[in-house]
Formats: sequence, C-alpha cells, structure tokens
Amino acid sequence: MSHKTFSQEMQEVKDEVLLLSSMVEQAVMGSAEALKNNDLEHARQILSRDVIINRKRFETEILIMVLMVTQQPIAHDLRMLAASLDICTELERMGDYAKGIATINLRSGGLSLPRIVRDIYSMAEKAVDMLHYAMTAFAIEDTQAAQTIIQEDDVIDEYYSKLYSQAVQSVLENPRNIERANYVIWVAHNLERLGDRVTNICERVVYIVTGERPELDDLPQEIKLSVGV
Repeated sequence: MSHKTFSQEMQEVKDEVLLLSSMVEQAVMGSAEALKNNDLEHARQILSRDVIINRKRFETEILIMVLMVTQQPIAHDLRMLAASLDICTELERMGDYAKGIATINLRSGGLSLPRIVRDIYSMAEKAVDMLHYAMTAFAIEDTQAAQTIIQEDDVIDEYYSKLYSQAVQSVLENPRNIERANYVIWVAHNLERLGDRVTNICERVVYIVTGERPELDDLPQEIKLSVGV
C-alpha cells in the first residue's frame, strides 16, 4: 500500500477547499434563482443542504489540522494550511448567507417585486463570479488575480446601494411594501457581506504567496504596533 507524499496531501487540502467552494457557489446561486422564480421548494432544498456544507467545512478543517500536526510544515506550506482554515470559515459563512436568502424567500412567500428581484439575481451572479475567480487564484496562487478581484468589490457595493434605494422607493410608492423592502435590504446585505468575504479570501491568497497581510496595510500605525505588524 503506497503512502501519500506531503505534496499529494497538500494538493488534497486544496481540492477539498475548492470542493467546499463549489458547494457554496451552487447554494448562493440556487437561493437567488429560487427567489427570482418564487420557487419555495427550491428554497427549502437550499436550507436542507446547508448542513452538508457545514459538515464539509469541519471535515476539511480536520484534514488540515491533522496535516499540520503530523507534518509540522513551515514557511509557505504552513501559510497555505493556516490560510485554508480561514478560507473554510469564510466559505461556511457564505453558505449561511445562501441559507438566509432562502429563509427570506420562504418567510415572504415571494417578494413580488420583479424588477428588484432581477437586480438581486444580477448581484448574486457578480458575487459568485468573484468567488469563483478568487478560488481559482487560490488554486494557482495568483496574487495579481487576487488583487484585481479585491478592487471589484466596489461593484458589489454599488449593487447594494442601488437595491437599497429601490427598496426605499418602493415604500414611498406604496407604504404597504415596507415589509418586502426590509426583505430586499436583508438579501442585498447578505450578498454585500459575501463580497467582503471574497475579499478576505483574496487577501489570504496574497498571504500564502508573500507572507504579507494586505488587510492590515491601512491600519493606523499605533494599531499596527499593538498587533506586531
């Protein structure tokens, strides 16, 4: 019986993280599609599958921690494993956002705001595209691609502002829309936070390759000193 090499075990970690990401992508787009189509059964399926995403996260984290303990990696390999733990957490939280959108769909019984729902779907498409490219950057350790994706988060913020304005306008036009407007803002907020977590993943990619932490670059000097940066 042949034993896996350390290189093979490291690749297995990457493969499992990428599989988790694929599951999250499907959940987010599935929840947005169910909302767009007013498909409550699909929303229920998204909710039921969240436990599978959670299980995959913990299984992957155990794989990573066992490798860290048994192989005692250093330098790049240690950064890759530590960053992978962070990425697993980010991905599981994104799965929670998909669950949140599905929950809103079920509570509202369908938003019945077709134009706004189409924009929500477009926002979800953009966010998932960013996630997909971020995970590709992770897979091939492409810091340039990671930095580019970080800049694209502004597009997600613009979607959020647009949807917020549309929600407010729907209430001004008809005060009875207030509950549905709150749901719209909740969904948009979930997708906006998803974009923030994609940015976190990209920062981890930079950390893996360079050892630098770009998320700390803009901190005041006194805070940098307090955390040893």
